[in-house]
Amino acid sequence: MSQKKYWGNFGQFNQSDASKEAAANEFGEDLLPVEELNEGLLDGKTPRRDFLKYLGFSTAAAALAASCQTPVRKAIPYLQKPDNVTPGIADYYASTFVNGGDAISVVVKQREGRPIKIEGNKLSSITKGGTNARAQASVLDLYNTSRLRHPLQRSGSDYKEVSTFDAFDNMVMQAMANAGGKQVVLLTSTINSPSTLQVISRFLAKYPGSKHVQYDAFSNSGMLLANQADYGKRHIPSYHFDKAKTIVSLGADFLGTWISPVEFSVQYAAGRKMAAKNPQLSRHIHFESFMSLTGSNADDRFMHKPSETGAIALGILAKLGGSVSAPNISDANTKKGIDLAAAALNASKGQALVVCGSNDPAIQSVVNAINEAIGANGTTINHSVSSNYRMGVDADMVTLANDIQAGNVGALLVYDCNPVYSYADGKKLGENMLKLPVTVSFNSTMDETTECCKYVCPSHHWLESWGDAEPKTGYFSMMQPVINPLFKTRAFQTSLLKWSGASSAPVAITDSMAPRPALNITESDYESFFKNFWMAKLGGETNYNKALQDGVVEPAGAQSASATGASSDTTSISDSLSVGMPVIASSFSRGSYNSAGLADAANKAGSGKAGNIEVVFYEKVGVGNGSQANNPWLQELPDPITKVTWDNYAMVSPALAKTLTGIDVMGNKKHADDYEVHPEKPVVKLTINNRSVELPVMIVPGVHPSTIAVAVGYGRESANKEHTIERIGRSASGAGKNVYPLIGFGGASFLHNAVAAAEKVGGKYALAQTQVHGFTEGRPIIYETSLAAYKKNPKELLSHIREEKLALTAFGSKDYVKDATMYPDHEKPGIKWGMSIDMNTCTGCSACVIACNAENNV
Repeated sequence: MSQKKYWGNFGQFNQSDASKEAAANEFGEDLLPVEELNEGLLDGKTPRRDFLKYLGFSTAAAALAASCQTPVRKAIPYLQKPDNVTPGIADYYASTFVNGGDAISVVVKQREGRPIKIEGNKLSSITKGGTNARAQASVLDLYNTSRLRHPLQRSGSDYKEVSTFDAFDNMVMQAMANAGGKQVVLLTSTINSPSTLQVISRFLAKYPGSKHVQYDAFSNSGMLLANQADYGKRHIPSYHFDKAKTIVSLGADFLGTWISPVEFSVQYAAGRKMAAKNPQLSRHIHFESFMSLTGSNADDRFMHKPSETGAIALGILAKLGGSVSAPNISDANTKKGIDLAAAALNASKGQALVVCGSNDPAIQSVVNAINEAIGANGTTINHSVSSNYRMGVDADMVTLANDIQAGNVGALLVYDCNPVYSYADGKKLGENMLKLPVTVSFNSTMDETTECCKYVCPSHHWLESWGDAEPKTGYFSMMQPVINPLFKTRAFQTSLLKWSGASSAPVAITDSMAPRPALNITESDYESFFKNFWMAKLGGETNYNKALQDGVVEPAGAQSASATGASSDTTSISDSLSVGMPVIASSFSRGSYNSAGLADAANKAGSGKAGNIEVVFYEKVGVGNGSQANNPWLQELPDPITKVTWDNYAMVSPALAKTLTGIDVMGNKKHADDYEVHPEKPVVKLTINNRSVELPVMIVPGVHPSTIAVAVGYGRESANKEHTIERIGRSASGAGKNVYPLIGFGGASFLHNAVAAAEKVGGKYALAQTQVHGFTEGRPIIYETSLAAYKKNPKELLSHIREEKLALTAFGSKDYVKDATMYPDHEKPGIKWGMSIDMNTCTGCSACVIACNAENNV
């Protein structure tokens, strides 16, 4: 077993007196005598804490039970029970969680007509039954008190209700007719729904010169542009981490937030499972500027400044024989990492993969060249199947903003995006939107962008909606409503259908399904359109119903390995279709690579702007890009690395914290204790391109000494701050600062890092951390060993645990259950439940935390 010494907090590292005392007196707080609890425990000053203490003290449990009885609540039975509802018995329906271009196949647990829990759909060969924290929390978004209740029209500085949808339609269509023939623009997040894209095509055909712009707050624009230049196709290929023996990541948080983390986590876990015979593990080498969820799972991790990402990519490519010159890197440890990565990749050619989180097209082109050099194209990367997540191109949004400012846009329709909040120059964009002849928002809340629109027709929540998604080429996920709309809302597709006219000409299907005749669907409501759309594709109503039941429509054989644990007689839609589904080749397809632009890309990638202090922006696994910021479950979700809730902050290294704030947590015992014990943290001001924001400092080992990491998605605020709680939501109000305005445009895409100035300012800000305890009662924080040592002696790793177990057992007895405790042993009849977590495959994504909140109503 490895003899490395790990430490859980700064006080433990410094062996401060306060840390030693806290460890010695960890459970030193006395319980109140039970006889003093005359008024009941729940009436105490700290009822939750005292209750938990008493639960751990078994001799007081019986006395305690009498003092905190729960009032009896009588249930009122149905007067007329619906035939298909059995009180207390849940039903399950397949559907699809969608949010800003992300799509996950799910199964929704419904009880008495209300969705209460989200599970993954095991029939999906993409996610294999996995979900993430945002999907789990989305059931709470359904009951968001800030959701709009009905259509609205601007009236002065406020809004008034529009009584009927017909009146709303007439109002908007008349306004669009009077827009002077100027351009009509539909602005959305990524749309990967084939039926919705069909509706959009019909709408655009109605208004010549109109266009559809897809905008993602935190985009993959750099990768899309690089692949267009190198492979002639603006897309994101399918990555297969399960087929890679060596994985090298350059700042790609693929287990947390990068592209498709649920899918990648399942693939990654396949290479981390230990077999009893001939155990093997994939090797994960990670380069990054701050401690990310994926970086914390790596076998080898190297820190660098954000501006050095391109130089590291060039260094690896040069070591692999690429015809590029690698810029000089002064840090010896980073050089060591480049040598290690190149050697590992070279030894695993054909079974290796390199991914990069940069949004710079030039750096992504260099990474493409690396993957070509190691034979990843066609083995661990499949260019025949695209990943249809976050397909927006940043330059398109910049062009639209300029067109709006120039007065070239007559009507702007916005759905599922919030650029006034998340666009770098969102404030100016909002001011210009107020001047447009027609602005319509389909967003479900009065967010920052909706406040700038004249007309509002709120859309359904996804749990109230019909729909579909194509997260990967040829892999479809179906959506069906599991509850009637709670409010007077309408599918935004229905609005487009009505405004484009029911008698529109047929539009040919251009998606990845088998070619079929053009559909002459004239319905003006999306539910009917959706049903006819899929019945025509699948060959009838029977297959359509089966698709809704399964929740997925995939190529034949794609699900064979995905429904682990399902009964052997399970039949999927792919097996039962009477019409031919497109067959996706089981072997990978190589993309046709063109290296003509590599020299120019290498020149740009190696000349990143550097500074003494650099800021890198990132998404958290909970709040993400901010679209679910009013979800209290996500706000309360502790960050997997810092364990901070409710706020964003300036994440810095101990060395930079000492320089900026004078706090020396590594060398001064008093500083370490004061910083960790008190939630009030010092505040620094970050300035980038003459824009500033003040944030509390969170000191985290593993951050590069010249780097500050800041999460996006916080700082939601109405134009009038007094309306924030009412319009955006109580949970989002006052939570963190908006740092999107600090993100700069690099000419082709928004760059997620920048040179910054930082200085300490007066005052402090309290950060809520759920874990400041770092003691393990003398036990190692983790048990670790090398693969070679494990193969040699698998039992050595846990020998310390076995020795401790024997030491705790009285008089050499081998019966740990009976003899390792002072309490008598009692018979325990009935079923026992336990939980086992494979620490090799658990990545810390925190989906289980939100799932526990939902399942146990906490």
